[in-house]
Amino acid sequence: MENSEIKALSLEELRERVAAERESLQKLKFAHAVSPIENPMKIKTSKRLVARLETEIRAKELNK
Repeated sequence: MENSEIKALSLEELRERVAAERESLQKLKFAHAVSPIENPMKIKTSKRLVARLETEIRAKELNK
């Protein structure tokens, strides 16, 4: 997901997306703990996406 796509989302959509991404990150971490996943970089990119979404949420909250 690109920054322009993130900025286009509403505050509620961002919150929903963060919840979904956190859930998928948790599943990835669990799968990796049980047996190594094929591409462990997915964990890193997922963490970064959550952080970018949370950053945009905070920016929109401050601009209200």
